[in-house]
Amino acid sequence: MEIKIVRDVLEANDQLAESIRKRLNRAGVRMFNIMSSPGSGKTTLLEKLIPILRGRGLRIGVIEGDITTTRDAERIQPLDIPVAQINTEPFGGDCHLGAEVIWPALDQLGIEQLDLVLIENVGNLVCPAEFDTGAHANLVILSVTEGEDKPLKYPLMFRVCQLAVIHKTDLLPYLDVDPERIETHIRQIRPEMTVLRASSKSGSGLTAIADWLIAFKGND
Repeated sequence: MEIKIVRDVLEANDQLAESIRKRLNRAGVRMFNIMSSPGSGKTTLLEKLIPILRGRGLRIGVIEGDITTTRDAERIQPLDIPVAQINTEPFGGDCHLGAEVIWPALDQLGIEQLDLVLIENVGNLVCPAEFDTGAHANLVILSVTEGEDKPLKYPLMFRVCQLAVIHKTDLLPYLDVDPERIETHIRQIRPEMTVLRASSKSGSGLTAIADWLIAFKGND
């Protein structure tokens, strides 16, 4: 009986996620789900990436997911784009965003006026990978400060993503970390993964991420 309940929960989420994709497709909007462990630099990456995307003429909205606080949303607001905050503490402190909270967030953003929606999921390398948000693609951000073995220790996260960003590469001179080994471990889990390297501090690699987001078509 417990297994059936878990299966039903995931099936219901997947069905709603598919409805979200259809809704986005009708509106001509692409949505990307950005996941990582806490402290990988997701918000900083968004702060630097969004102006590049807006410079390409894209209208962008952001969904911010956290257990509590609005700190990340407050950092995005000065960019003068729509931001929807989701805090999971009121309904149990979930360590992920599911389709049931994404649907009303899209209402709040007003997707009819947007081209692109970026989800900053709750910081966690486990739970967010299990729940389809309705996004057209998933991105995982892995900072070099987290070491080389995270893809091997948290394989599901890398299996469900189409893009991996090795982040904070400006810190490599100060760390005993080999980005080649990180990339090798990523490809052990998902050989076809697109892997990019970036530093939000120096700006390197950000244009390549923007290019990937703009070029991604995926399956409707």
